[in-house]
Amino acid sequence: MLLLRAALVAAPFVFWFAWRAWARRSGREMGATPWAWLTAAAGLLLGLSLLATAIFHTDTRGQTYVPGEVGPDGRVSQGRYEDR
Repeated sequence: MLLLRAALVAAPFVFWFAWRAWARRSGREMGATPWAWLTAAAGLLLGLSLLATAIFHTDTRGQTYVPGEVGPDGRVSQGRYEDR
């Protein structure tokens, strides 16, 4: 989850610098880097990802977490939520 958010924050910067490199190779003059716009776009993407997590994350209130257990054969069962 942390890597996804880091990628979302880095995306505007990566796209800008890739586009700038392509534009310079094609002979186009580039102005100054728009740091404020890139930072605002990164913040917007981060905020949208946090909002999406809050909206689409399942609600586990009223449930009890049962952790995974190691069985006699050495297999680990997956943790789960059960209704109270």
